[in-house]
Amino acid sequence: MNNSNKTAVVTGISSGIGLALTKKLLEENYNVFGTTRSGELNTLVHPNLEVVALEVTDPLSIQRAVSKIKALANGIDLLVNNAGAAPDVFEVKPEYEAFTQTLDTNITGVVFFTEPLLNYINTGGQVIFISSNMGLPKNAAANGPGYRMSKAAINMYAAMLATRLADQHIRVTPMHPGWVQTRLGGDQAPLTPGQAADGLYQGITSNSESGKFWNITVPGIEAY
Repeated sequence: MNNSNKTAVVTGISSGIGLALTKKLLEENYNVFGTTRSGELNTLVHPNLEVVALEVTDPLSIQRAVSKIKALANGIDLLVNNAGAAPDVFEVKPEYEAFTQTLDTNITGVVFFTEPLLNYINTGGQVIFISSNMGLPKNAAANGPGYRMSKAAINMYAAMLATRLADQHIRVTPMHPGWVQTRLGGDQAPLTPGQAADGLYQGITSNSESGKFWNITVPGIEAY
C-alpha cells in the first residue's frame, strides 16, 4: 500500500455498492481495507486493497478484523459501514428469524465493529453508514419491518456519534444510496452500483455537516 494515500475501511465489498465504492476509492488513490465474509475477493485485485475476513454477527470475527486493520493501517480517514441484510424487505409482518438476522447485521454488528475503530480514526476523518430513506419516519410504510427499523436505528446512532466525535472533527453521515441494481434493488432499479458509488463519493467529498441524513439522489441533506 502507498503510505501517502488516505486510508478507507469498507465493509461488505464482495458485490454491489460495496464493490463499486471500493473501486471508486482505489481510483481516487485511497488505500482500502475491504471486508468480505470469506476474507477473499477474486473479482478485484489491487496493490492498495487489503481484503479482511469479517462476519459482523460474530463478535470473535469482529475482534479479529479490527485487530488486523489496526495492525496494518496507519490510522483511518474514512470508515464506510456498507454490509447489511434485508431478508424481510418485502414482508409486512415481522418474522422472528428474519427480524433478528436483520437487526444483528444492520445494527448490532455495525455498532460493535465501529466502536473499537473510533479511536483509530484520524482527526478530520469520516464515518459513513449506508442507510436508506426507508428508515425515515416520514417514509413509513407497512413492508420491511426489520429493515426499516434497523435503518432508523442506524440513523439515530449516526446522529449520536456526531455529537460524541464533534470535538475530534470527525464527520458522521448516514447516506441513502438510491434505488440500486443489487440483489435487494433488483434489475429494475434506475441506478447501477457504479452510479451509486459516484453519488456516495460526491457526498463524502462535499458534505460539510455531521449527523445529517444525506440522499445522493437529491443530492444533499434530507430531513428526517
